[in-house]
Amino acid sequence: MPLKKKIKKAAKPKKKKVIKKKPLTKKAVKKKPVVKKVKEKVLGIVTHYFPKVRAGVMKLKGPLSVGNVIKIKGHTTDFTQTVSSMQIDHVPVDNAKKGDEIGLLVDSRVRKKDMVYLA
Repeated sequence: MPLKKKIKKAAKPKKKKVIKKKPLTKKAVKKKPVVKKVKEKVLGIVTHYFPKVRAGVMKLKGPLSVGNVIKIKGHTTDFTQTVSSMQIDHVPVDNAKKGDEIGLLVDSRVRKKDMVYLA
């Protein structure tokens, strides 16, 4: 009896199982709340601060009057106040126009390059 060798057939590669992910349902998706940003009018920029008299020097990009409400915002600064006293070249004034550099009493410390907005 002749010996018969068993010949192995080439194994077929197994197919990888593809796991299909179920689509997210509406209940599972969380929507982010809509936050509307209010555009504030840029009024000027702080150029200097005098801590002993608590006054800031600002270069104006728009008109400002005593009684206006302003917001000063910077890297560590963020407060709102009413303009109570304003000076141009050490002379008290009630109104200032675009391009004027004014001294302004401030409620809190301000820093160079803080932005001034009309609130």
